[in-house]
Amino acid sequence: MAAMTQTVKKKRTFGEWARSRDGQKVFVMIAFMSIPLLLLFTFTYLPFAEMFGFSFYDMKYVGERKFVGLKNYIRVFQRDDCFGALKLSLYYMVGSVVQLAIALYLATVLSFKVKGGNIFKGFMFFPYLINGIAIGFIFKFFYTRGFVFDTVLQWFGFQLENLPYWLRDQRINNISLVGTSVWRYFGQNMVLFIGAIMSVDSELYEAAMLDGASKMQQFRYIILPSIKTIITLNVILSITGSLSAFEPPYVITGGANGTGTYFVVMHEIAHTQQKVGLASAMAIVLLVIIFAATILQKLFFKYVFKSAEDEDLNATAKREKKLAKLAARKAGK
Repeated sequence: MAAMTQTVKKKRTFGEWARSRDGQKVFVMIAFMSIPLLLLFTFTYLPFAEMFGFSFYDMKYVGERKFVGLKNYIRVFQRDDCFGALKLSLYYMVGSVVQLAIALYLATVLSFKVKGGNIFKGFMFFPYLINGIAIGFIFKFFYTRGFVFDTVLQWFGFQLENLPYWLRDQRINNISLVGTSVWRYFGQNMVLFIGAIMSVDSELYEAAMLDGASKMQQFRYIILPSIKTIITLNVILSITGSLSAFEPPYVITGGANGTGTYFVVMHEIAHTQQKVGLASAMAIVLLVIIFAATILQKLFFKYVFKSAEDEDLNATAKREKKLAKLAARKAGK
């Protein structure tokens, strides 16, 4: 009877494994993961934890701290200059909807062959590349009484004395600031939309044209369903950005004449009044609001796109039934 030999694999020690190719792979992965995570913890999560702790104290940057519990959070909702400033976010939310509509329209047009399309894309995206502080100074000069905007309007027959003070009149100053944000950010949204639209298979457009679909029908049934992820992303970024608007009101008006947004008021409380605990509580409240708004937006778009998909499936099923009946009739004849 032939003797059977079994080969027993020798177990490697930790040192041998560490010097092997498999061990080196693991060490490289750990190194690449640990450094970004360490930086993220040091400069994001640790400061956030410190700020969360500050929100329970009545304190300044230097000096004694007095534990007050939830009193800072209660004050956020009681003070008109704190929570009341969030009402101005409605202006920026409406502006973000206008901004996305303009961006989506221009992206749809420029995604196809248009003369000078690349030049238009560059001009429209350029404002996003400019520093926010610089844009603030540009529009501060632009809206100043008797300067650029008023001069242009006078060319079209408007009288200077009949024009409002764009940055002082509380009926229109926040709308003027929102216009600044729309001008700056719609180019970014447009570029994202263009990238998504150009990734759609061109054969879908050809098939739709053969079926007699109009441009509006192509936009509704081909483009919109294909770029729904980018639409959701842009809406979430725009809405959360409107809740934390800071640069236009801070640079252009300094928060005067009823233009102080939540961030501007928080900056004033933290750095001028030195109420660090209250400002920290304001930041936590805003974080919760943004988090809740993001979840609600995701649920909303999930429902909207699901309903649209159900409609498409129902329409497809009806069309297939009609074709089947027509084929049965022809076969019967």
